[in-house]
Amino acid sequence: MDINNLSRFREKVASGKTAYGAIVTMYDSSVSEMAGDVGMDFVWIDLEHSPMTIVDAMHHVMAIRGTGCAPFVRVPWNENYLLKPVLDLAPAGVIIPMINDATAAAAAVRACKYPPQGGERGFATRRSTGYGNMPMAEYLAISQAEPMVIIQIEHRDAVRKLDEILAVPGIDSVCIGPYDLSSSYGKPGEFGDAEISAAIDEIREKTLHAGLLIGGYAAQDDVWGRRFMHWKALGCDINIMADGFRTLLKTHK
Repeated sequence: MDINNLSRFREKVASGKTAYGAIVTMYDSSVSEMAGDVGMDFVWIDLEHSPMTIVDAMHHVMAIRGTGCAPFVRVPWNENYLLKPVLDLAPAGVIIPMINDATAAAAAVRACKYPPQGGERGFATRRSTGYGNMPMAEYLAISQAEPMVIIQIEHRDAVRKLDEILAVPGIDSVCIGPYDLSSSYGKPGEFGDAEISAAIDEIREKTLHAGLLIGGYAAQDDVWGRRFMHWKALGCDINIMADGFRTLLKTHK
């Protein structure tokens, strides 16, 4: 729907190009607006590792409505009651962390779909229908494909069960969580390690083979530069700002 710019995101991905974005953890919604205004294709609004509240997330989603940038919101955990209010914000996608088996994947999909679609999402449409301007039948048809259900694969247990996870209907995209993934192998941040590299490639290649979109946090050029993904988060607002401060200090010493 136009309210979340998902169609623009999908058009770019369908063209064969990679969509680029950034992770937002600061509660000030001007950060997301700025990302959209400078041309980011999406922002990953993070409720898992930030002090943001659901109200802050709403402000971020609203701030980029007119920019062409698609809002993805990562919830803290795979729980229906955490997904429900985020879905009511009408984001382009929801990112659901630590999906380690098919049962968890199926629960995530059910939480995101309404009962007519085999799900268990509660009805409270708010922004999704323009506060009542869109007929319910039209909205229900749109909701079959929106928001994108993005599951995060970030543990060695998930890699072992990847085939059964990817077979769950209703998943739109897989998001690789590289740091938690490497940590689950006892090698945090060692992306050059053969075992970690093989796990990343297995996730990417099996996801592509399943016909799903692949994306994730891709701040390390040496790790991700040679690996195609449909969407890449190039950095996190805090790190981007800190790096900018360091660069300024270096140039003035």
